[in-house]
Amino acid sequence: MQAFVLCFAIVEQVTDLRISSSDALPSPVELCTEIPRSPEQKAFVAESRDQLHRIIHGTDKRLLCVVGPCSIHDLEACREYAERFSRFSSKVSDHLLLAMRVYFEKPRTTVGWKGLIMDPRLNGSCDIPEGLRIARRFLGEVLDLGIATATELLDPITPQYLADSLSWAAIGARTSESQTHRQMASGLSMPVGFKNSTSGDLKAAVNGIIAATKSQTFLGITEDGRASAVTTGGNPDCQLILRGGAQGPNFERQHVAEANASLMAANVPASIMIDCSHANSHKNPSRQPEVMSDVLSQIEEGSESIHAIMLESHLKSGNQSFPQPSDHLEYGVSITDGCLDWATTESLLLETAEIVAKARFS
Repeated sequence: MQAFVLCFAIVEQVTDLRISSSDALPSPVELCTEIPRSPEQKAFVAESRDQLHRIIHGTDKRLLCVVGPCSIHDLEACREYAERFSRFSSKVSDHLLLAMRVYFEKPRTTVGWKGLIMDPRLNGSCDIPEGLRIARRFLGEVLDLGIATATELLDPITPQYLADSLSWAAIGARTSESQTHRQMASGLSMPVGFKNSTSGDLKAAVNGIIAATKSQTFLGITEDGRASAVTTGGNPDCQLILRGGAQGPNFERQHVAEANASLMAANVPASIMIDCSHANSHKNPSRQPEVMSDVLSQIEEGSESIHAIMLESHLKSGNQSFPQPSDHLEYGVSITDGCLDWATTESLLLETAEIVAKARFS
C-alpha cells in the first residue's frame, strides 16, 4: 500500500494577500471637528427632516422634489446650480419641498468613476480623505443657502462622516437587497428612500423598508473610528422609490397601485417617490418631463400615496463622455447620467407646484 506524506511549507502571512495599500483615514469625529456644522446648520437639518417626516406620514401635503445633478464632480458648476436652486425654491415652497441631489458616491455595475468621495481629482488617484473633506465642505455651503440635502449612501462607513449634514438619503437599486444597507438605514437619523431593484421587482425594496423600520444589531464604527456593535431603534421614515427596471417603467397608475398595496400589506408607510429618470425615462433625460406629466395627472386625480418625485438636472442638458482630462470637460454638464437643463427644470417645477396647489390645497 502506497504511503502519502504531507509536507507543509512555512507560511508567514495568510491575510491581506491581495491588498496593495491601506491608508488610514481621519476618524469621523476628527473630520467633523475639522469641518464642523454650525448651530444654524444643525437646526436647519433637523427642521428639514421634521418636514420630510410629515410628508412621509401624510400630515404635510406638499410634494417632496429631490432634484439636482446625477453626481457632483465640478464644485464651481454645482455651486452655481445650488445658488439658482436656492433663489427658485421660495417661489414654490408653499406646495413643494425641494431637496438638492448632492450625490458623492456612485454605484457601478462593473467598474468606473465611483464618485467625488472616492476620486475627487477625477484621475484615479482615489484620495478618499480629501474627498470626504470636499463633501463636508460642499454640504455646508448648500445648507447655508437654505437647501435641504439628499444623497445616496453607498459605503456603510460614509454616514459617520456626513450624516449630520443630510436631510434625506437613498438606498440604491443595487443595494436595496443588501442586509448591510438595510441595517445601516435602520440607524440613520434622516428619512430614507429604498429603490426597487434594477430588475424592477418591488419585493427587495419593500423588504428593505420592513427591515429598516425594525431594531437591528450589526458591526459598525463609532465616531472615534473604533469597530463596534451597533444596535438601532429602527427608522420609521422610509419611502419606496419607483425607478423602473429591466422590464420597463413603473410609474403609471397600475404600478403605483401595486406599490401602495405592497406597502399597506407590509404595515409600513404608504409613501411613494417616483424617480422620473433611470429606467422610467428609458435612460433618456429628455423624457423625464413625460414621466412627470403622468405623475402629475395621478396627483390631479387624487393620488395620496405619491409623496415625492426625483429629477436628474444640471445647468446644461445631457451628459458628456468620461474619463477625459478635467480641463476638457464642458462646464455644467453631467459626467454620469444625462440631466435636464436648468431652464427646463425650473419650468417643470413651476408647473408641478401649480398642479399640487390645485389638487391638494384648494
